[in-house]
Amino acid sequence: MSSAAPRHLFVAGATGATGRTLMRQALAQGVSVTPHVRPKSANTEPANHWPKKAVLELADGPALVEAMKGSTTVLQLIGTMRKRFAAGDTYETSDIGTTRQLVDAAKAAGVDHFILLTSVGAGSPVGAYLKAKAEAERIVRESGIPYTMVRPPALEGEYHAPPGILHTLGKLPLLHKLKPMHLDQLAAVLLRIAERRAPLDTALEDKRLWAEVEAVGR
Repeated sequence: MSSAAPRHLFVAGATGATGRTLMRQALAQGVSVTPHVRPKSANTEPANHWPKKAVLELADGPALVEAMKGSTTVLQLIGTMRKRFAAGDTYETSDIGTTRQLVDAAKAAGVDHFILLTSVGAGSPVGAYLKAKAEAERIVRESGIPYTMVRPPALEGEYHAPPGILHTLGKLPLLHKLKPMHLDQLAAVLLRIAERRAPLDTALEDKRLWAEVEAVGR
């Protein structure tokens, strides 16, 4: 299913590695997009050059709803890693809490598509990281908003440097889901899904996700 109506994207997590890559591609392609930026990041590179941005804290519900109005699609790209726990991040606040805030605002703003960047393995979660991803997926799945979950494998590009062995293992048929994905590929797929509003109400991983990569020619 796809939508012929013009799409306008609201990107949460726009200043992260995936978000910056997606914004670079979106602006180069003339995609209608509003990146969310926290106040402390508004004047940093590359956010300070983005022509239109929503500068606010996600905890400010009314401001978030107002910023989302006119958007058709929310892309939730926010997540954290254990190495950022010392700075105050947790899976509860960064992965689960922000998803809940964005879902609530999206419902109020009339958004008709919610894209969640999650992780391979979230369908059968083991460990705190995947269990947080699974909980974020549950929140989106039960929101009533048509959704697409994107579960990439290990990522490469910028500060993402997966072990070289994953490239070798990923060539084996039974271990295909371990093959690393480049940030450029992931960002292109996210934009394709957002602009087509498809596929809906499903989780993309492994071969189905790589088929989307092939479809965007990356």
